[in-house]
Amino acid sequence: MSVTVRDNPTDSRYEIHDDNELAGFTVYELTGDEITFTHTESFPAFAGKGLAKQLVSEALDDVRRRGFAVLPVCPYVRKFISKNTTAYLDLVPENERERFGLAPQVDQ
Repeated sequence: MSVTVRDNPTDSRYEIHDDNELAGFTVYELTGDEITFTHTESFPAFAGKGLAKQLVSEALDDVRRRGFAVLPVCPYVRKFISKNTTAYLDLVPENERERFGLAPQVDQ
């Protein structure tokens, strides 16, 4: 099995492919230096493989490399960030975290 995640800027979404078959995507809106994730979907035929988690993780890693701030309007992306605050909370601007119900980052 070969799983790949790639940005598809034409459709404004990151896509995950399983053996070259589209398995899911997360849609975004890019405005200046902010990326707003609006919807994430994984297809039922690929359920239970952890692909949505991999998709969001790799998308957020790419966003970090590109220097964008994240606005997690999508409930799945927001939940993923809340469960992985050490790795991803810093991508959400501090003044936007309360809006999304994200706890302040705590030094560990």
